[in-house]
Amino acid sequence: MKNNHLKNFTTSLVVLGIFLFSLTALAQKPEEKEILDSFANKETVVYKTVNGAVLDMVIFYPDADKMKSKNPWMLYVHGGGWAGGSPFNIFGKPFLGTLRSLVDKGVICATIEYRLAKNGSTAYDSAVDAKDAARFLLKNAKKYKLDENKYGVWGGSAGGHLSLITALGADADFKGETQLSEVKPKFKCVVSYFPFTSCLNPDIRPNSIFADGTLFVRLLGAPLEEKPELARLLSPTELLTEKSPPILLLHGDNDKTLPISNSIYMMEVAKKKKADVELLTIKNAGHSFSGKNISPGIEELNDYAANFILKHLK
Repeated sequence: MKNNHLKNFTTSLVVLGIFLFSLTALAQKPEEKEILDSFANKETVVYKTVNGAVLDMVIFYPDADKMKSKNPWMLYVHGGGWAGGSPFNIFGKPFLGTLRSLVDKGVICATIEYRLAKNGSTAYDSAVDAKDAARFLLKNAKKYKLDENKYGVWGGSAGGHLSLITALGADADFKGETQLSEVKPKFKCVVSYFPFTSCLNPDIRPNSIFADGTLFVRLLGAPLEEKPELARLLSPTELLTEKSPPILLLHGDNDKTLPISNSIYMMEVAKKKKADVELLTIKNAGHSFSGKNISPGIEELNDYAANFILKHLK
């Protein structure tokens, strides 16, 4: 009888293992694995464990002959409506060319997991995790051969919003892991693609995913009117100051998910606050630069973003 129980238990573990392996395999699409394998120098690192969730990052390194003892670096924050997506979004057409250019030019790049805005977590938790990822890398700069002064953050859509919050939000307002609390990142640049820029300005909501207000519950954990202070903290335009790092916004003029009014509004705020913000408008482009005959094209805008980053990480 005991042997039967043991046999059944062992069989169950094997089945569970196969199931978990299947989930892992599904988490990475075949085309993503193919692209990942094309990068010769990379490693996966756990940067944080919170509420039982293990959060990791994939770090891409330049070839050995381009590596120094200290290298500039970029932190990538993925999109996916704050409740989806994965670190492998970095392989999407808006970002892949830039990633390859940066790594080829000697810039280390890390793409991170973070708590998604669901199951009790909010976009605030996502932002805290992104902050902690930067803090972790700075704390371990020597180990990963990172420059402690030359680094930035980038991302698209929800990740574009979170990349702005990561760079602009005060550390005291986004406290994370205690062991990282002494580390205070000061980013040299931000590249934000088709982002959401304000919870507080109703003029940018029409004809967007925020039109009826329900998405605020995902971001804030409650309706907008119940969380005014949190709404302010998750509004990049409210956090922008004259001392903010240089920011490049890239936005399609035909975006129906997060209209270009988001980036135009941030430009207006930047002008009033004398902040260094630039907008590259992609003509005929929808969200994630979908569409035909977009201008500038993907290769050109990839180069534009890479050159912006390289300029500020010198």
